[in-house]
Amino acid sequence: MTAGLQIDHLTAGYPDRHVLQDVNLPAVPAGTLVAVVGPNAVGKSTLVRAVAGLRPARGRVLLGGTDLATVSPRERLRRVGYLPQALPQSTSLVAYETWQSALRASRSEWSTAQREAAIEAVVAALGLQALALRRLDELSGGQRQMVGLAQVIVRAPRLLLLDEPTSALDLRWQLQVLQAVRALAQQQGAVGLVAVHDLNLALRFCQHVLVLGGGSVLAAGNPAEVLTPALLQRAYGVLARVERCSEGNLLVLADAALPL
Repeated sequence: MTAGLQIDHLTAGYPDRHVLQDVNLPAVPAGTLVAVVGPNAVGKSTLVRAVAGLRPARGRVLLGGTDLATVSPRERLRRVGYLPQALPQSTSLVAYETWQSALRASRSEWSTAQREAAIEAVVAALGLQALALRRLDELSGGQRQMVGLAQVIVRAPRLLLLDEPTSALDLRWQLQVLQAVRALAQQQGAVGLVAVHDLNLALRFCQHVLVLGGGSVLAAGNPAEVLTPALLQRAYGVLARVERCSEGNLLVLADAALPL
């Protein structure tokens, strides 16, 4: 399969302090969702922002074999979609207008019919028909998070950078979002880098996991192989089990927090 994303020796953080040092992600193919996991303050958001070009960093981020540092800002906007933790601003615009604005900024070469078709497809995939003509200042936090996700996906980027995309969502919408993102990544040949706290969502929907800790990568690979009790103890300081449910899905069950 064609390599979609590769990260080589990435170091990122603040002018006076490195948060991450020498982060590597071996090439993962197009259609892959990569979960970025780890406890609080280990650099999950820093990594996502650095890959997006929004945080000063050293090293290389290759998308489809091209170093993203070598492409123009406009071309990077076309290739990379970034969803921050912060919710979209509450405004009087309706959701449909925000999606049109996202396409005008990044896909100016598309016709009106192409833009409308792209919006229709994403709205259907995410189940947002009821929100399309609602004003953002009338929506809940979770609904605005869904609108923001649609703004990213509708542009059909080759790389989806999603920072806690399910943080404001209830259980049904968490499943809806990750099901849709995984399906769209596979259909469009994109790669998703998803910072997420819920390890069970990572096990269920992501084909690759990157575990951060201590400013670097503790482990990377297939979630079923990487997320072991020993790794969970090392990364999170917990006693935990990894077991299969009656449906055959792996689940992380945390039993106790270890003393610091």
